[in-house]
Amino acid sequence: MELVTLSDLAEDLSGARILVRSDLNVPLDSGRITDDARIAASIPTLRELLRRGAAVGVCSHLGRPKGQVNPEFSLAPCAARLSELLGTTVDLLGDCVGDAVTERVMSLAPGEIVMLENLRFHPQEEANDPAFAAELAAGFTGYVNDAFGAAHRAHASTEAVAHLLPAYAGMLMAREVGVIGGLLERPRHPFVAVLGGSKVSDKLPLIQSLLERCDRVLVGGAMCFTFLIATGDPVGRSLHEGPDAQQMARDLLESAVRLNCMLQLPSDVLVADKFAGDAELQVVASDGIPDGWMGVDIGPRTAASYAELIADAGTVFWNGPMGAFETPAFADGTRTVADAMADASGVTVVGGGDSGAAVAQFGIADRFTHVSTGGGAALEMMEGRVLPGVAALQRRG
Repeated sequence: MELVTLSDLAEDLSGARILVRSDLNVPLDSGRITDDARIAASIPTLRELLRRGAAVGVCSHLGRPKGQVNPEFSLAPCAARLSELLGTTVDLLGDCVGDAVTERVMSLAPGEIVMLENLRFHPQEEANDPAFAAELAAGFTGYVNDAFGAAHRAHASTEAVAHLLPAYAGMLMAREVGVIGGLLERPRHPFVAVLGGSKVSDKLPLIQSLLERCDRVLVGGAMCFTFLIATGDPVGRSLHEGPDAQQMARDLLESAVRLNCMLQLPSDVLVADKFAGDAELQVVASDGIPDGWMGVDIGPRTAASYAELIADAGTVFWNGPMGAFETPAFADGTRTVADAMADASGVTVVGGGDSGAAVAQFGIADRFTHVSTGGGAALEMMEGRVLPGVAALQRRG
């Protein structure tokens, strides 16, 4: 898939007014940003546009204000942090549409940057309303989408506006699409996927897609217990899904055999007598989880086996922790997988979400080929689905 990118823009953008859709949906605690990774990821594209002399208006959503103005979800903290990272003032406008916003946009000087207020203060944003998109585009001469994390949503700021202005992919968007597209189209083999998380049912299309592309799929997290109970093994009080998901698991195991892909389950697991940091722990065989105990992580033998397969892989894609890593006592399996990927010589891609949070927590995010900023978008793309925000940036002809 070839995108129209910043390289298709003129070097001198003086006089251009560019609307940039960034993903500034950062976690907040009482108005304080607790993780600014998404803001930091937006910087290269913004710096490049400002360097070329463009005037820039940044827009984003934050949280779920449900189409109502809610000061709790104001982008003011993001504007303040962006000002610090860019080393220049980024004024926050009072809205994202309207006459006052358009007038301010039209008056922007070359190299000046402002931020529009939360797009989701208007219900028309998520409705992909064309009239709202036209208001959003008013005053701008071009559009850059750098919000890969929102690219799987057909919203006014990610899809409709791209048909109203000359549209380009930002640097982050282009990298995300290029890396994940490479996994789909030309992965180096052996291609190993590591999957964790809670539910088989949530990741059914992803698992099926990976079985068709990978040489091995290594399963951990709570989803492994749905697979184990589906094969007749006891799982004690471990989190698992019901009969429908168990049938999905059996179907996936059969599909893996048919597709000549090894779908590998843990051989041992760490179990706890309660879900707490001070729980009593023991390592047991995966087919011997005692009654009353719950699985909280893959076991050390499984972790070592997964690490060896990762080390020998040409490509590794990881989505979902191996256990409840937020609790230090349950984090060893996730850490072992993360360290193995960080040390691997192959292409290593982390599919955002909790896996991205884990490598950030471990302080090793810079040791991977790519850590996606868009969990949901990355997974949908890995499923082989067309993302509306990406399709709108595709080169035509």
